[in-house]
Amino acid sequence: MLRLAHALDGQLRAAMARAFPEAAAQAQAADRPFDPQLAPASKPEFGDFQANGALPLAKPLGQPPRAIATAIAEQLAADPAFLALCLEPQIAGPGFLNLSLRPERLAAEVQARLGDPRLGVPATEDTTPVLLDFSSPNIAKEMHVGHLRSTIIGDALARVLEFRGHPVLRLNHVGDWGTQFGMLITHLKQEAPEALTTADAVDLGDLVAFYRQAKARFDADEAFQATAREEVVKLQGGDPVSLKAWGLLCDQSRREFQAIYDRLDIRLGERGESFYNPYLQAVVDDLRAAGLLVVDDGAGCVFLEGVSGKDGKPLPLIVQKSDGGFNYATTDLAAIRYRFAPPPAGDGAGRVIYVTDAGQASHFAGVFQVARRAGWIPAGARLEHVPFGLVQGDDGKKLKTRSGDTVRLKDLLDEAVERAEADLRRRLKEEERHEDDAFIAHVATTVGLAAVKYADLSTNRITNYQFSFERMLALTGNTAPYLLYAVVRIAGIARKGGDLGGAAGATGAPAGGDLSFSEPQEWALVRELLKFDAVIAEVDEELLPNRLCSYLFELSQVFNRFYDQVPVLRADGPARSSRLALCRLSADTLKLGLGLLGIPTLERM
Repeated sequence: MLRLAHALDGQLRAAMARAFPEAAAQAQAADRPFDPQLAPASKPEFGDFQANGALPLAKPLGQPPRAIATAIAEQLAADPAFLALCLEPQIAGPGFLNLSLRPERLAAEVQARLGDPRLGVPATEDTTPVLLDFSSPNIAKEMHVGHLRSTIIGDALARVLEFRGHPVLRLNHVGDWGTQFGMLITHLKQEAPEALTTADAVDLGDLVAFYRQAKARFDADEAFQATAREEVVKLQGGDPVSLKAWGLLCDQSRREFQAIYDRLDIRLGERGESFYNPYLQAVVDDLRAAGLLVVDDGAGCVFLEGVSGKDGKPLPLIVQKSDGGFNYATTDLAAIRYRFAPPPAGDGAGRVIYVTDAGQASHFAGVFQVARRAGWIPAGARLEHVPFGLVQGDDGKKLKTRSGDTVRLKDLLDEAVERAEADLRRRLKEEERHEDDAFIAHVATTVGLAAVKYADLSTNRITNYQFSFERMLALTGNTAPYLLYAVVRIAGIARKGGDLGGAAGATGAPAGGDLSFSEPQEWALVRELLKFDAVIAEVDEELLPNRLCSYLFELSQVFNRFYDQVPVLRADGPARSSRLALCRLSADTLKLGLGLLGIPTLERM
């Protein structure tokens, strides 16, 4: 209802100015214009919207808020444009204005959305490029459950921002550089030299064990440590053999990462830590020129403002180590500097978003502060950290395997699909339905992966959540299977003879003429469907995918009540056509909403 809300907001502001012209003019001159405080009604019985702006005006106007609300209501009642949109306003409590949209306007909004592929969601007028940094696994390590949240939260946010019309650069800040590569390259040269001359001599499964072996040698063997440190110098100096070994390790990992991304339908452009190596010294030089760099115990630091250690002294952000080397903070600062710099020297982003676990919040707070103080963030640009909590097991602790190892993401996805297939086969047997293996495999894969994604996205990302296959695969409750089943239920209406495609013509008009609704369940569904645009705008701004999940769950519940209590296929004439239109719009909204979460839908399950 964004368009209607904007129209109402303008009408309310005009009515307030007409009711109190002198005070309104003074407030406008002081750059504190009257605000009607328009918001969706807190309860259905209060109408569609509430305007609470009379209460804060009581003191400056020296009048009771109810008297102020009455004066505003009188102006609204005399405004033909308002009366074409709303019924007469009602005053409640100490001075709230309750506003109910005219039924014909609600029906017209539904009708307009039937012919609109965007379902009423306006494209943003802000076309500033957005850069979204998410997923970010490390080379020579397998993706584990810890990467799940960053990957699917980042993808969902990217999909919503792209749908709104923002140009989005999706970046995978892969850990492809650092001292660990000296260790890995040394071990590779000594233990698997054939990898340098033979393609695919090492696969990722071997590579993960390979990493552990290299780390064990590094920790236990001083000679190996020395050789590994020399190898780092060679790599940074551009030694061709070292670079080839480094490239092989990176390529092996990328292929396995991509298999996971393809499976989850994730689009990502890779730009590893190594990309920013040429820009690291410039970071230090810029900070020194800005007077921010302080040499402390041989290391180049920027002392953070408002962040103190236990001794009460400001904490330092180290950007150059005492040996002249750089660290993660330097790389992150170089990335920020590059991402905001205008092309061709950078990405020219106006909004940069990092999706990482909450444990990195302090790190990013420090990095962001230094970047701002250095002047690398343009005026009006936004730099945001999107933190998320842990994935926990049933014991409330970080999710681990029975042996205590981190859960591999590949294994978790495999198990989700296997469990979904077992549930499906059991249900088919109970219903005495016979489906071929291709159908079972498609449904199980869709439901299993959707269940994993939705369970994560439906939780407020800031909190931890407990991972439970049983709960996420349930056909009831706020789960992906429940939402998918709502779409399947609507598709079943079409299979039973309901012409959902013919429910509206090219202009959005129903086949039988204007839409008409009479039942409370119809109006409840109408109002729920019309909330979609506001929810998408909210996710765009607040970067909380669970808001969209909550909406889709509520929409599914409202639709199911409508379907259970109001005849659709047995209705006659305009009622049948109008109810089929509601079914079509419900299906379109669920499909679009789930699609923005990266979840495909099914026609049967």
